[in-house]
Amino acid sequence: MKFVDNPEDAVLAAAKDMLRRGMVEGTAGNISARREDANVVITPSSVDYRDMTLDDLVVVDPDGAVVSAKNGRAPSSEMALHLACYRAFDDVGSVIHSHPVWATMFAVAHQPIPACIDEFAVYCGGNIRCADYAASGTVDVGHNAVKALQGRAAALIANHGLVAVAPRPDKALHVTALVERTAQIAWGARALGGAVPIPDEINSNFAAVYGYLRQQA
Repeated sequence: MKFVDNPEDAVLAAAKDMLRRGMVEGTAGNISARREDANVVITPSSVDYRDMTLDDLVVVDPDGAVVSAKNGRAPSSEMALHLACYRAFDDVGSVIHSHPVWATMFAVAHQPIPACIDEFAVYCGGNIRCADYAASGTVDVGHNAVKALQGRAAALIANHGLVAVAPRPDKALHVTALVERTAQIAWGARALGGAVPIPDEINSNFAAVYGYLRQQA
């Protein structure tokens, strides 16, 4: 089971950075990390990232019961998404759900983001699939995301946004930023006649590297 050292500090730092990078607005999105005791540190519901402190973070057990909430905060409304990812993937130590503009355009269109940039598959495993639609905050969001995340570091949440998984919050944020940048480039390439795909053999080799690195992590 993958866990994060100093998870509270790591989650708060990633939350501030996520806002700074423009991946969310206000209180949208959420970040979590798995602790050594298998409990999960997660950002609270309806607290602006600019004002968020360590005492605002909430700790829940693997079933979603609140273990610690120093300021009486409630866990993120998308907690079920995070817990579904941890249950499905032992090698995941952090989950980030965000609303980056370009990636979300693909999510609204229910279209995958192609692995059209050299070595993209090394970091993400291949094209970023769009999960089947489910209403926000429901357990089905997590179930559908897990299916789309098989062999991938990220998945689109239909009509909503993006979810990324990694060993640590900073790594999950790196994946989020890379997917967003690739979505913007892929969208722009359409204006030039469409992206020329990387040969399947090359992307398969890159994806194998991603799988190896994920197992080592």
